[in-house]
Amino acid sequence: MRDVFETTSGAVRGFRAADDVVAVLGIPYAAPPFGAHRFREPVPAAPWSGVRDGTEFGPIAPQSAELPGAPVWSPGDEDVLTANVWTPAPDGGRLPVLVWIHGGAYTFGSSAQPDFDGTALARAGLVVVTLNHRIGFEGFGRVPDAPGNRGLLDLVAALRWIRENAAAFGGDPGNVTVAGQSSGAASVACLMVMEQARGLFHRAVAHSPASVFHTPDIAEATTREIAAAAGRPATAAGLASATPQELVAAADRVVEAYRNDPASGSRHYDPSLFAPVLDGETLPADPLAALAAGASRDVDLLVCHTTEEYWLLDAVGSCAKLTTDAQLARFAADFGLPDELVPGYRAALPHAPVHDVHLAVFGDLLFVEFAHRLAEAHSEGGGRAYLSRFDRRRGGPDGTTVRAWHCADIPFAFGNHEDHRLSFLIGGSPTAEDRSMARRMVRAWADFAATGEPGWAPVRDGVAGPVHTWRPEGRPPTPLPVPPRALWAKADVPVLRP
Repeated sequence: MRDVFETTSGAVRGFRAADDVVAVLGIPYAAPPFGAHRFREPVPAAPWSGVRDGTEFGPIAPQSAELPGAPVWSPGDEDVLTANVWTPAPDGGRLPVLVWIHGGAYTFGSSAQPDFDGTALARAGLVVVTLNHRIGFEGFGRVPDAPGNRGLLDLVAALRWIRENAAAFGGDPGNVTVAGQSSGAASVACLMVMEQARGLFHRAVAHSPASVFHTPDIAEATTREIAAAAGRPATAAGLASATPQELVAAADRVVEAYRNDPASGSRHYDPSLFAPVLDGETLPADPLAALAAGASRDVDLLVCHTTEEYWLLDAVGSCAKLTTDAQLARFAADFGLPDELVPGYRAALPHAPVHDVHLAVFGDLLFVEFAHRLAEAHSEGGGRAYLSRFDRRRGGPDGTTVRAWHCADIPFAFGNHEDHRLSFLIGGSPTAEDRSMARRMVRAWADFAATGEPGWAPVRDGVAGPVHTWRPEGRPPTPLPVPPRALWAKADVPVLRP
């Protein structure tokens, strides 16, 4: 198997990730978005001579997060718009291409996380591409006289690069699936309705899509807060005078202020400052409305959520601890939830503490309900949509329960469940039943990318019927009474206001 590939910018050398898979890491798909290119649309990468080394991941985008098993951002790292490729057919072939967008609340994360190694999916017959893009203020901050949603524009640039280079790695540019989880999944929904992305992919996978989108006024108010925290005017020149490191630190200070102020509205509960902006330009419309109108009816869609999404955010200390009915009532009011919604959850979980009820409502608000609406809207607009849920609980090594929480499905879908660095997500070493489930999930992703059919019936006429459930064979469903979705009928989840 060869390990040198000729891209449109130059040759790059990878390495043998397995006997039958070659990986090539850190390939620039666009120029570094700093200097004259800062806060601008991505531009093509400069060509290089000779053979570029592709054995290490490229630098990650500016952020303050330090995630287990992943690199950290270092101020001065600028070549952050890079892609990684895993291919089982470097000597030819036209295999389906799967492109992965990482999550992280549009604020942290990278393609170098251990969850996202593409080896197992490549062995299943895919050319796998993962990538980094601008996040945080660099990618989603509202800057006067600058294009909005620059992080999404980076994704479009990456898809264009893939169209031009997939064949060099044995992939079929006419059969591309774009996939993501959490904010990455919501980015997939955005790409489905962006004119710039039309024709660049043919199928879409959205795991636990985040429901948060911002209006321009919210994004502009956030810019003023961050600029003030950085000691700069909220002007184009003032923001450009602040280094990426200074804006990351300023955003962290704004987040901490929300976290410490229970009177600060919906952002108090799990402060997240960035989201795609419904600016009518780069993102022309709310994805739910646009999909229901048929904006992407020719793209097949696979949606998945977990049954206990928000328990992960609680376990890592990301969200506020609500322990009283008064706090729960204020939470519902801050998010403008219908009066009957929280009582409905109370009735469905009669013996649960306030804390558990809050996590159930919050997880459904931010992820589960939006996942259902996304699949239903796409079906209503004439597209083919499949809906599934991940439901796997087990006891953790310290006696705690590891739930079917946010991110727990991804190691299984990627086939990386054996990686010890992911044991926190899945509760220790996988069982034989876990390994069987992982094989089935990998196969479903590979089949969907190849044919548009994951192995179960699609949503019909805009109404989700029985949902395909992922759980280890022989395990009973998680005993979690779920309130009827009718409780959410009056709730507006597509645009959340701080």
